[in-house]
Amino acid sequence: MSTVSPPASAEEQELVEALRKGDEAAFAALVDRYGPSMLRVAQLYVRTRAVAEEVVQEAWLGVIKGLDRFEGRSSLKTWIFRILTNIAKTRGEREGRSVPFSSLASDDEPDGPSVDPSRFLGPDELLGGNWSTPPHAWQELPEAKLLAAETRARIEAAIAELPPNQRAVITLRDVEGFSSEEVCNVLDVSETNQRVLLHRARSKVRAALEGYLEG
Repeated sequence: MSTVSPPASAEEQELVEALRKGDEAAFAALVDRYGPSMLRVAQLYVRTRAVAEEVVQEAWLGVIKGLDRFEGRSSLKTWIFRILTNIAKTRGEREGRSVPFSSLASDDEPDGPSVDPSRFLGPDELLGGNWSTPPHAWQELPEAKLLAAETRARIEAAIAELPPNQRAVITLRDVEGFSSEEVCNVLDVSETNQRVLLHRARSKVRAALEGYLEG
């Protein structure tokens, strides 16, 4: 189901060798690099931060134990986050929170339009199919307002309100900066599902932010 992941880079292979030799500085650097993102991703699957922290600790143990089996077929980052999400899903299942990513239907959401059709001109109008109420040009708003803590909080709240699958995809893509290939491999979803879930999530977050900024 997942896409082909780029193999580990030469730099990552060198890092893996250092880790295999017990290089504590290399491990500390890896924890600093990925630890905060791992915690945020773990929180998508479990109910509390405390449990998410336990998931991250267990994932790091899994990384250490599995270093000898790492063959570099995927990037080190993808491999680490696959370990993390597998552990987080197992913990989430115990809490009754885990949601399968095998299909879009898991969001319990019909395949309706991502944007309200009323925002487009009708087919009998001069410019049928174009916007009647176009999205607001955010670049025209004062930068201070766009960067305000309240705006960031509204974005975070909008993401938190998304269905689980959409929330996971947009968190990895737009918050953590994962590539589409990395998301497909970490979550074990097809490129098509990843693309649709991301589109739905971004549309909803944008709509929520439009309402806030224009209000």
